[in-house]
Amino acid sequence: MSPDKVITLSDKRHDLPFSKGLLAQSFTSIGVSPSKAYSIAIAIQQDLRDRDELSVSMQRLRALATDALGKMAGEPYAIRYRKLYELSKLDRPLVVLIGGTTGVGKSTIATEVAHRLGITRIMSTDSIREVMRGIFTRDLMPAIYESAFNAWRGLRVPVPHGANPVIVGFREQTAAVTTAVKSLIERSVLEGDSLVLEGVHLVPGYIGAGQFKNARIVQLVIGVADEDVHRSHFYIREVQTDGVRPFERYRANFGNIRVLGSYIEDMAHEHGIPVLMSHQLDDTIADVIEHIVNSAIEEEYDAHG
Repeated sequence: MSPDKVITLSDKRHDLPFSKGLLAQSFTSIGVSPSKAYSIAIAIQQDLRDRDELSVSMQRLRALATDALGKMAGEPYAIRYRKLYELSKLDRPLVVLIGGTTGVGKSTIATEVAHRLGITRIMSTDSIREVMRGIFTRDLMPAIYESAFNAWRGLRVPVPHGANPVIVGFREQTAAVTTAVKSLIERSVLEGDSLVLEGVHLVPGYIGAGQFKNARIVQLVIGVADEDVHRSHFYIREVQTDGVRPFERYRANFGNIRVLGSYIEDMAHEHGIPVLMSHQLDDTIADVIEHIVNSAIEEEYDAHG
C-alpha cells in the first residue's frame, strides 16, 4: 500500500483527514514524551495503511490508540488515555482550583494542566487581586494592596492575642479575593466553560464544591517539602523574569511564605483536599492530571448513581 494514501476519520456527519500530529498531541497530554508520542502515532498510521483501512471511525481510532499506548508506552498510559476520553464526554464544565503558597510552581503546573486538558480559560488569583485594586482604594480595602505573605501590613484591627499576624492578614486578604473568585467561577459555569484557576488564595474551606451545582469542582494544593528546593524556585523565577520578580524580595520573606504554606496545607487536611508534593515537574503534572481526571469522573458517576 502506498504511504501516500490518505486516511480519513469518519462519523455520521462528515469525514476529516487523519493527522498523526494531532494524535501525537493527544498522547503528550497524558504524559507521553513528544518523541514517543509521535512514534506511536506513526505506528498507528502505518498499521491502518497495512490493513488498507483508509476510512476509520473515531471509536475505532481510540481503540487502536489505546492498544498501541499499552504496547508501546505501558498500560498506565492506556488507562490514562481512556479516562481522559471519559472526562471529555462529561456534561458539566470542569473547574480546577490549584492552591499552595508562593513559589511552589502553581502557575507553571496550571498552565500545563490547562493545555493538556484542552481548557482555554486560565486565571490566577493574583490577577483577580490586581483587578480589585483598580476598583477598591487602599483606604477601603488595604489588605489587597499587599503581597499575600505581607498582608498583615494592611490590617486595620488589632491582632488577637496569641494569633500569628501573617495568618490573620492572609485570611483577611483571602476572604476579600474569594468573593471575586466565586463570581468568576459562577460566570464560567453559566457560560458552560471549563476553567483552571490557580493562586495562593485558593485555600480549602473558603470555596465548597457544593456551591456550584452545575460544575465539577476539583481542588488540590501543591506543596514543596524541602525548604532548599522551595527557595531555589525563587532564584529560577528571577532569572526567567529578568529580575522583574527579584529573588531577594522572596528570600527576605521566606519565613512568612513557609508559614502560609503550612497553614494552607493544614486547611487542606482539615477539609479533605489532597496536598500533592511537587518534585520533578513532569511527574508532578502527571500526578495532578491523574487526580483531576479521577476526581471528576468519580464525582460524575456518584451523581448518576
